[in-house]
Amino acid sequence: METILVTGGAGFIGSHVCEQLLKLGYKVICVDNFDKYYSQEIKKNNIRNFLENKNFYFHENNICNFNDLEKVFSENKINKVIHLAAKVGVRSSINNPSIYEKINVKGTLNLLELSSRFKIKNFIFTSSSSVYGVNKTPFSEKDKTRKIISPYGLTKRTGEILCKLYSELYNLDVICLRLFTVYGPRCRPDMAIYKFTKLILEGNEVLIYGDGDIKRDYTNIKDVVNGILSALNKKFRFEIINIGNSNPIKLQRIISLIEKNLNKKSKLKLLPKQEGDVPITHADISKAKRLLGYEPKVNIEIGIKKIVDYFITKDIKKKDIHKIEL
Repeated sequence: METILVTGGAGFIGSHVCEQLLKLGYKVICVDNFDKYYSQEIKKNNIRNFLENKNFYFHENNICNFNDLEKVFSENKINKVIHLAAKVGVRSSINNPSIYEKINVKGTLNLLELSSRFKIKNFIFTSSSSVYGVNKTPFSEKDKTRKIISPYGLTKRTGEILCKLYSELYNLDVICLRLFTVYGPRCRPDMAIYKFTKLILEGNEVLIYGDGDIKRDYTNIKDVVNGILSALNKKFRFEIINIGNSNPIKLQRIISLIEKNLNKKSKLKLLPKQEGDVPITHADISKAKRLLGYEPKVNIEIGIKKIVDYFITKDIKKKDIHKIEL
């Protein structure tokens, strides 16, 4: 039985990854510090059902604390690492870039250093479509990343460069996965689809930055988890691979689908476009198909219906709703 370390394992993507790993019979070491970006109770609920599983071990640690991380590595025979922990939020990073540099760069460096020391077989780093910035579409792994327009995107690109360095210097097998606008059940309460659903359901105004023509390559959590687990079982010295849906959708369309599933019209309020927002994200997934056998299967209509159904069945408190994150 292989042992997998999952950082950020109590979060949206991380909890889904842990859940699937446990179903497949892996031993899972989950590290999370319950960052206060949103309610800690949501994250605790994400992993509550895993705590009784004999193959699940939770450590409340911050990835910036090298000594605490080293103890986790030394006390567990870890075979592979899935590094999901990060300070998230494009717009928030513009207001406080230093904390993003500390967590996303220093934290990643700590994990790479320990992974090289403890001879980890495979290191999966979850990067972001934000590294492309304003670019030609579809975004290809071959594209230059010189037009990054947010500190968040820059820290993710720096993480990729560190991964390549450790791969070359210390023979660490690394796959960097550039994720594109992940959505689905258990998603963060500040994310657009989740927040819009709550606002429309309660009859409150929905704030739209720009004219609603902004496009995102929305990728369902089930497809993302499949991509991550496929990468976990591949052996490459170093690769960067897009994980998206390759189908950009206008924000207006997302809102109309939420309205349809709620059977309720929204009250829209248009505001000026915000700094850090790119007009479109669009993943070229040909490399993911070739190297990982990746094939997204959940279309946006089904995905939105499932998240609206999930939302309606949960009692999400207003205090857990923060900024919109596209």
